[in-house]
Amino acid sequence: MPLIILMLAILALVFGPQYWVKSTLRKYGKDRPDLQGTGGELAEHLIERYHLEGVSVREGQEGEDYYDPEGKIVSLSASHFRGKTVAALAVATHEVSHALQHQEQNPGFMRRQRRIKTAIMIERFSVLALMVTPFIFLLTRLPQSTLITLLLGTSGMVAALWVQLMNLPVEMDASFNKALPILEEGYLSSQDMPGARKVLKAAAMTYVAAALASLLNIGRWIAILRR
Repeated sequence: MPLIILMLAILALVFGPQYWVKSTLRKYGKDRPDLQGTGGELAEHLIERYHLEGVSVREGQEGEDYYDPEGKIVSLSASHFRGKTVAALAVATHEVSHALQHQEQNPGFMRRQRRIKTAIMIERFSVLALMVTPFIFLLTRLPQSTLITLLLGTSGMVAALWVQLMNLPVEMDASFNKALPILEEGYLSSQDMPGARKVLKAAAMTYVAAALASLLNIGRWIAILRR
C-alpha cells in the first residue's frame, strides 16, 4: 500500500502541473467577440509599438507558442493566433515579451540561449551514445562499457532538466514583469485580468511541468542502471 501511495504521489507531482496548464488554457480559451482583436493582431501591434525591428508573427501548429530569437519569429498556435480569447491575448503578449527581453539583451534571456545550445549539443551526443551502446558491448563484452555509455546517454536528460529549471526565472519575468503590466494598460478589462494572470502563470509553468517529466525520466533510467 505505501508503494502504491508513493507511485500515485509521483504521478500527481509530474502530471498534475501539465493537467493544470492545459485546463487553464482551455478554460480561458473560449471565444470572446467583445475583445479588441485576436492574439495574432495583438502580437503585431505590440511589435510595432515597441519597435521590435525584424520581428514577425506566424501561425504555428497547436502547441507551437514560442519566440525564436534566431529568426526573430513569434510563433502562435492556431487557436492563439486566430482566437479572440483571454488565453490568446495573454499568450501572445507573453511571447512578444520574450522578443522584448531579446531586444533589451536581458542577461537571463541571453544566458538561456547559450544554455539551450549547450544542452542541444549534449543531448545529441547522449542520443549517439545510446545508439552505439549495444555495438560497444558486443565488441568488448565488458559490462562496464554498457554502464558508461548509458550514463553518457542519461546526460542528455540531465541537460534538458538543467535548461528547464534555469529557464523558469526568464519565463516568470516575461509573464509578470512584462506581459502583465502591458495587458493592464487596457488591452484587457479588470474583470479579465485574473484569468490573464492564471494564463501567464500557466505559460511560465510549462517549464516546471517539463522539468518534472524529465526528472521522472531520469529516475526511470537510474532504476534501469541499478539492475
